[in-house]
Amino acid sequence: MTKVMNTNANIKFYFMHEYYLIMILACCVVLSIFFLGAAWAGKQEAMLVPPWLEALLSTDFFSACSTHKHASRNECNLFCLDCHNDAFCFYCRSTRHEDHLVIQIRRSSYHDVVRVAEIEKVLDISGVQTYVINSARVLFLNERRQLKSSTAKGSSHLCEACSRSLLEPFRFCSLGCKLLGIKKNGDSSFIISKKNDEITEGKERIPRRLLAKEEVHELREGIQQEIYQSTPPAGSHSNSRRRKGIPQRAPLGP
Repeated sequence: MTKVMNTNANIKFYFMHEYYLIMILACCVVLSIFFLGAAWAGKQEAMLVPPWLEALLSTDFFSACSTHKHASRNECNLFCLDCHNDAFCFYCRSTRHEDHLVIQIRRSSYHDVVRVAEIEKVLDISGVQTYVINSARVLFLNERRQLKSSTAKGSSHLCEACSRSLLEPFRFCSLGCKLLGIKKNGDSSFIISKKNDEITEGKERIPRRLLAKEEVHELREGIQQEIYQSTPPAGSHSNSRRRKGIPQRAPLGP
């Protein structure tokens, strides 16, 4: 009897041991799949987004350079794509980033913008709406806050990330919104390719007339489209103060 009980106990212990072993192996398989999936997703995102972009979008610009406090051009409006650290000024570039790839950030109504001519050399900006401001084509780095009264209720074409009204060919209003779209859907990319260049070359060229209408729409939202200090057109000041001429009688007929 005692021998039978010992045998049953051994069998029970064996099955319990096997059960726990199987559970441990199953947990290991699940964890492996999870980490492999996360690594694959991170690799896929890295293939779509350059490593410096998120640093650029989170950088604070236009503060005074602590190294060149008393210099005339000491605002930190430059960003190094090789180092992707903090913003720096004109003087720091010649001393620390002389041979690096650097872009300049500008301001439009307290929002950071970058010239298309600079950023399109290192980034695929297809799908991001551009604006013509003071004869310079630019795009916004990040989403801009919208007033409730400025939301386009009747517009059928909106930014996929923040619902700002856009022109027809575009999907995003800023680089930041495109980044959110890539992380959510993965159906776009910032990496320049020959195919994307052809698309940008053909499909997404917007006539200047349409962009001018968009600028009017932005002005209605209270956004002043200005990057540099602009001077009034020649003669506009003098014309506003010009006195009316003295009326002259028409010559009498013969």
